[in-house]
Amino acid sequence: MPCRSPLILPQSIRCLFDAVRAILSSSRVLRDFNFPVPNSEFDLELALEMKGPDLVNGALPDELIMEIFRYVETKSDRDACSLVCRKWRRLERASRLTIRFGASEDADQLVHLIVSRFTGLRSVSIDERLPAASIEGQRSTPPKRKRRADPHQAALNMFEENEVGRFCLSDAGFSLLAKSCKALEKLSIIWCSSITSLGLTTIAENCKMLKSVDLQGCYVGDIGLVALGQNCKQLQQLNIRFCEGLTDKGLVGFVENCGNSLKSLSIAACALISDISLQAVSSHCKFLETLSLDSESMRNGGVISIAQGCRSLKALKLQCASIADEALLAVGSSCYSLEQLTLYSFQRFTDRSLVAIGNGCKKLRVLTLSDCYLLSDLGLEAVARGCTKLTNLEINGCHNIGTSGLEYIGRFCPGLLELSLLYCPRIGNSGLTEIGRGCSLLQALHLVDCSSINDDGLCALAEGCRNLRKLHIRRCYEVGDKGIVAVGQNCKLLTEFSIRFCDRVGDEGLVAITQGCSLQHLNVSGCHLITDIGITAVARGCPDLVFLDISVLQSVGDMALAELGQGCPLLKDIVLSHCREVTDVGLAHLVAGCSRLETIHMVYCPLVTGSGVATVVASCAHIKKVLVEKWKVSKRTMRRASSVLSFLCVEL
Repeated sequence: MPCRSPLILPQSIRCLFDAVRAILSSSRVLRDFNFPVPNSEFDLELALEMKGPDLVNGALPDELIMEIFRYVETKSDRDACSLVCRKWRRLERASRLTIRFGASEDADQLVHLIVSRFTGLRSVSIDERLPAASIEGQRSTPPKRKRRADPHQAALNMFEENEVGRFCLSDAGFSLLAKSCKALEKLSIIWCSSITSLGLTTIAENCKMLKSVDLQGCYVGDIGLVALGQNCKQLQQLNIRFCEGLTDKGLVGFVENCGNSLKSLSIAACALISDISLQAVSSHCKFLETLSLDSESMRNGGVISIAQGCRSLKALKLQCASIADEALLAVGSSCYSLEQLTLYSFQRFTDRSLVAIGNGCKKLRVLTLSDCYLLSDLGLEAVARGCTKLTNLEINGCHNIGTSGLEYIGRFCPGLLELSLLYCPRIGNSGLTEIGRGCSLLQALHLVDCSSINDDGLCALAEGCRNLRKLHIRRCYEVGDKGIVAVGQNCKLLTEFSIRFCDRVGDEGLVAITQGCSLQHLNVSGCHLITDIGITAVARGCPDLVFLDISVLQSVGDMALAELGQGCPLLKDIVLSHCREVTDVGLAHLVAGCSRLETIHMVYCPLVTGSGVATVVASCAHIKKVLVEKWKVSKRTMRRASSVLSFLCVEL
């Protein structure tokens, strides 16, 4: 088919060139075709201008062009390629394997448009929490108005019609998806409240190649789940979180039919699923590797059965208030392959559990302990001595774990890569000092409300952990400029730095960070001692900055924004809320230089007016979200950019 135009977008030139080079270096089939491969993007653009895209279409069959499109990674690049000619658009649609959209507007019509245009889909994700998706400018038909004697009743009827009829994906749309995408391998329908067992049964009968199904928040019943097990024998992942209509009958019937292939199972808030289901899982799912349980109806017996029957278990996440030490004792004595353990809000188990884990689970790499009030340093010591391959540790709200427990982690876990200490008032400086001595590979540190940690601990850690790339500190009021300066001097690889509501951190520490580190993400929200001097240093020292949060900084004004506009051309997201010195002038300088800006938050900035909001909207071609008070937005700006405007307080 002849091409409509020889013009090709510069974006598509770059991505096509990269894809062709990648294909030719890895595929023997293409070498049999006499296709002149350009040596540069310029050569490719020149050739296309001289002969048009038929230079490619005439030399390569459709199958190989589709293969090239699969090497184009981002959606924007693929969209650019589809605009070259009708043939490329058709082939790009046929080669697209994944799509994600919101089940709003006329959801069933949207599914019809998608399956008719993208015929090769292997992965589909539908989420009713997402905004409406549009398919190449197609608009849904507006609802017809109906006359009512009572205007209030008419408005109510219109709302109900929109909510029930138009804003939910139905079984009819789901059946259309099933019959059109029979090669589907991954399906995710999140909070699609109108999908029932009928729709799920249709999917099961038509899409027998399914390997992953996510039903989170759907009101499907046992019949649909059993049908899924009977027909989809290759299913490996199942998520039934918040599926309140499921019972033991459905899950037992499912695992009896396809338990041999199941590797991952997630259950949450399913009140009618009990230990009976877990016993069935233990009997039929011998190759289960990942299990996530969040339920008040689970008891020790179910977890013990899983531990004894699923010896290949690698990841276990538990948030079950009725489970005690006996369950984790069984895990420690049976699950020798366990690599990840997450325990949330446990009130009934003690250090005995962690001792069992330390003695049995020698391969453990990731450990998360959240609100486990009965655990102490003794349990953490047992984990440190037994699980020496630990790479990720998070301690959240475990108030009886103190400094000595963390010291054992530093001594016995040299491969630690990420450490999170959240709401740990008993962990002090010597714990961080030991981490600095023994964990030189540490790349990420998160500290929140650790009142016993000050500059001394942070200095010791910075001197020993020179590979640190992420540092997040919040409400650690004893940390000041001294500790931050040490980080800037020693941690040259740091790219993400967040220091929030730390009253003792000022310009001196921030200047040291910018002189030693090339930051991409920076958050200094609530650090009142930081002024224009510190932000100017950021603008001049961090040209790769992408995200910046300077909210609640009372001494930062237009001078800092002007410097950011000149020095940070890659900036995409900025938060300016509660900056009382920022005016329209500063915003104008910012958007003049930051052409890639996508989101900006500027609520409670009293000196920013409607003119400043209009400047932001008019100057930023890529803007996606502007958070501002509604009364500052003029009618003209509202008409021009209503889709990107968000209002925190409508009545302000």
